[in-house]
Amino acid sequence: MDNNFKIGIISGRLGDVDGVSLEVNKWIHILSNLGHTIITIAGKYANKLENTPLQNQFTLDKIRFDSPEQRHYEKLLFPHLSKNPPHLNGGMKQRIIDELSTAGNEVANKLFEYIQDNNIDVIIAQNTNAMPMTLIGALAVYELATERRVATIFHHHDFWWERSRFSQNHIESLLTRIMPPADLGTEHIVLSSYAAHILRSLKRVHPEVIPNCEDFENLTVLDDYNREFRNDFGLKEDDILIVQPTRIIRRKRIEDSLELVGKLMQKYPDLGRKVHYIVSLYQGDESDVNYIEEIKNLARKKDIPLHLISKRVSSVRRVNNNGERIYTNRDVLANADIVTYLPVWEGFGNALLETISAKKPLVTTTYLVYKTDIKVTGLKNVEIRDLYDKDGKLLIPDQAVDEIYYLLTHPKEKEEITNKNFIIAQKEFSFDTLRTSLKNVLSDYADEIRASRKRIIKSKIPYSV
Repeated sequence: MDNNFKIGIISGRLGDVDGVSLEVNKWIHILSNLGHTIITIAGKYANKLENTPLQNQFTLDKIRFDSPEQRHYEKLLFPHLSKNPPHLNGGMKQRIIDELSTAGNEVANKLFEYIQDNNIDVIIAQNTNAMPMTLIGALAVYELATERRVATIFHHHDFWWERSRFSQNHIESLLTRIMPPADLGTEHIVLSSYAAHILRSLKRVHPEVIPNCEDFENLTVLDDYNREFRNDFGLKEDDILIVQPTRIIRRKRIEDSLELVGKLMQKYPDLGRKVHYIVSLYQGDESDVNYIEEIKNLARKKDIPLHLISKRVSSVRRVNNNGERIYTNRDVLANADIVTYLPVWEGFGNALLETISAKKPLVTTTYLVYKTDIKVTGLKNVEIRDLYDKDGKLLIPDQAVDEIYYLLTHPKEKEEITNKNFIIAQKEFSFDTLRTSLKNVLSDYADEIRASRKRIIKSKIPYSV
């Protein structure tokens, strides 16, 4: 019993189709099966979590990504997020930081109440102190970890300095201090060896590397539910579905995928008449009102049938108010003929693993983490080197187009490649890998967790005079 912990997971958003939400669901599944009790505290739930009792899912509005407070401070502090960014002098910046600190302290008090009331032993902060999308939440978690000495595991999916919209800001000293913190007594987990190298270099902390993982036991296959996908969207059985299983944000470089599809349709017109390009997920948090229109216009220019289906895709299957089937990303992939994934940057690559789990061929750029942590496993994908011309367009070689055509017209060879990829990824990135890694982290951190448990129990004892 002493090795079974009550774990509080804190995040600005859960139950959605973004990478953090998806990975948190996997962690909850594994940690619960290991005997730990999971309690979640989120700013918002897109959908209630299926693998956590409803009474253990708490909402704290002030830490959600789109809270009024977060939007207010984003416009003040991150010039790229405002059309007319204000000019802030030193005194104004300090006043804003003081306001944020006060708000963070108030939220820390509320979080500490949850911890006390639910006897939480350790918190896992999911990207709260890596990306400033919940500034008040980040300050609150920082105070819990460093001032109140609650055992804290920081799970970092990506970092603020990797995003242009956050790298220019008015609070670099604050972000440097809390995102992420380097205080003793905390534990850090990152997705890749590259991220670990950066944290060691910048923060002098030594994080554990736990890559994104996928459920390779629960296979992604066609079933009675998702077989209706093509019919629901007016697609024929012999149509070629090229799927982009991501959100619509610029770093996913969907325009490059459209260029690739256009080249395929032009070079192989026998296929081109059947091709449909599907983007499964929504625009997301990296708001750019022009980007979707740019994508639509490019598809029209190249005469590519484009399907933006995010309103019919969720983290769970259900039926909407119109009686229409809502699919998961796995359901979309089960119907795909080939998948495009050409990001300029990724923390790891959930969509890549989901594609391999579905035994679908993948076209990918050799983005940094792909080169350092994924390609080395021996996976065989259609690779396009991450080289761009003077206008920022991906250089797409004819060879990549030919490889796609070959896979689409040689089903036996395609099956051999996707089966081999499945076996490799199952070995490297399965739930068994995740289970072992989480057991080791909690075992190594157990003494600090038990000490934290004692401090929390002691904090609930009223003092008498």
